Amino acid sequence: MQFDSLTDFLNMGGYAFYVWLSYGITVFSLATLIFFSVRQKRKILIEISKKMQREERLKANRSNQ
Repeated sequence: MQFDSLTDFLNMGGYAFYVWLSYGITVFSLATLIFFSVRQKRKILIEISKKMQREERLKANRSNQ
């Protein structure tokens, strides 16, 4: 489908509300998914780091005894 002007493109043949709403919902959903995934990854990496430090301390305590 070819549009004659930018206004025609933005109007989407009379279906602009549905088209742009669907784009908006999609972008919002993907952005939310990315945000929460990055946040969860950061939390998991911090937990792994803490666990490794705790294991190193326990190992050091066992070798000192």
